[in-house]
Amino acid sequence: MYFLFPSLLLFVLACSARQAVDPVFKADGLVAIRGYDPVSYFSDNKAVAGDDKFQTTWNGAKWKFSSRKNMDAFKKKPENFAPQYGGYCAYAMRDGETYEIDPNAWKIVEGKLYLNYNEKVNGFWSRDIPGNIKKADDQWVKLPKKKEIP
Repeated sequence: MYFLFPSLLLFVLACSARQAVDPVFKADGLVAIRGYDPVSYFSDNKAVAGDDKFQTTWNGAKWKFSSRKNMDAFKKKPENFAPQYGGYCAYAMRDGETYEIDPNAWKIVEGKLYLNYNEKVNGFWSRDIPGNIKKADDQWVKLPKKKEIP
C-alpha cells in the first residue's frame, strides 16, 4: 500500500511528460517539406518540388531545391526560408501538437512561411492568422526539441 502512491505518481508524471520532437518535420525521416523547395514559396509564390541534384543539410534535415540559385540562397540564410515551427502544421501547433503537412497548404505572413496539414486546415488557420500565430509561437517555445546530432 505504501508503494502504490509513489508508483502511481511516477506513472502519471511519466505519461504527462512531453516527448521531444525533431526540430524539423521530416515525413520520411530525412527530407524536410516532403522534398519541396522552401525558397520557391518566396521566389515563385508557389510550392515547387525539389530536385535530388540540389540539396543540402541544415538543422538535422535534408532540404531539396528546384535550382542551384535557390539552394545557394537557402545556404546563406536558411532561417529566412525555413518554415515556422520546424515545418509542422501551424494550425496544430497552436494547441502544441505536431502534425504532418501538405506542401501545397501554405501561406507567407510577414515574410515567414507557414505550412498546414491540408487545404481545409489552411482555411481554418487563415480565419485568425494573428491569433493562431501567437498561440503557436507560445507553444513552439515550450515544446521540447531533440538535439541535433552532428
